[in-house]
Amino acid sequence: MAMHGKDQAGQIGVIGLGAMGHGVAKSLLRAGFRVGAYDVRVEALTAFEAEGGKAYTAPTALAEACDVLIIQVVNAEQTEQVLFGEQGAVEALKPGSLVISCATVAPAFIEGLEARLRKHDIWLLDAPMSGGAAKAASGEMTLMTSGPEDAYIRAEKVLPAMAGKVYRLGTKVGVGTRVKIVNQHLAGIHIAAAAEAMALGLREGADPVTLYEVITNSAGNSWMFENRVPHILAGDYTPLSAVDIFVKDLGLALDTARRTKFPLPLAATAHQMFLNASAAGHGREDDSAVIKIFPGITLPSSDGGEKA
Repeated sequence: MAMHGKDQAGQIGVIGLGAMGHGVAKSLLRAGFRVGAYDVRVEALTAFEAEGGKAYTAPTALAEACDVLIIQVVNAEQTEQVLFGEQGAVEALKPGSLVISCATVAPAFIEGLEARLRKHDIWLLDAPMSGGAAKAASGEMTLMTSGPEDAYIRAEKVLPAMAGKVYRLGTKVGVGTRVKIVNQHLAGIHIAAAAEAMALGLREGADPVTLYEVITNSAGNSWMFENRVPHILAGDYTPLSAVDIFVKDLGLALDTARRTKFPLPLAATAHQMFLNASAAGHGREDDSAVIKIFPGITLPSSDGGEKA
């Protein structure tokens, strides 16, 4: 199979132009690929076309035009829909094509997906990613990949354009997903811990900006504390990653561990915190909005004041 690149024919497809998918598509354009994309939001497609990409109105139309298709949607349900639903990509992908699946899903789902795609002579690479929207846009994401050698051959030039670090974790689909679940286990706990720590500091009368500066220069710091607390300080809960993402991802961690009766007490507590925030109406806000579950504190507001 001919691989794509600056001097080669062919087009890479991206389904899902959210914060991560848009960054991946831009990185591929910057690397010299011709990139087509599909998203349910017309405004996302319009913006992508302005950046030099090509917009498609359905997964089938995009699938007909490419033989490497990157799925950058939120969950298993959306992955299922864009591949096998009405105007799904599978009906139009050519035999020998490659699907790169980046959503965080259950291991059983990704393993079942491979079996279904192989019936259509389509290869699957399990490739969840981490790093945030900024790293996605700069091509510096971390990819946790696994799959058969035939899938890697087809992805050889695409993966380095998508990410700064590409880990090959095994020849079986599902290994990458399991490693991503471990990462999300930690990420969710760290966000919940950062929110709890900031809530404690606010309750005790600490200046939040000073508290942030002290912690980020001390042993209690974490990547999530440093990255998410500025959202709290700005009173800006515009979602880059939403509360409901961690309702899902910590739920996946707990479900995975439950199958072998393995205890995850910290994940269970953090999951309940995100569930609490979602139930209170904050599910579509930035995941740092989990701090809003704590009573008796005054949070910074977006106008520079304070909000109870």
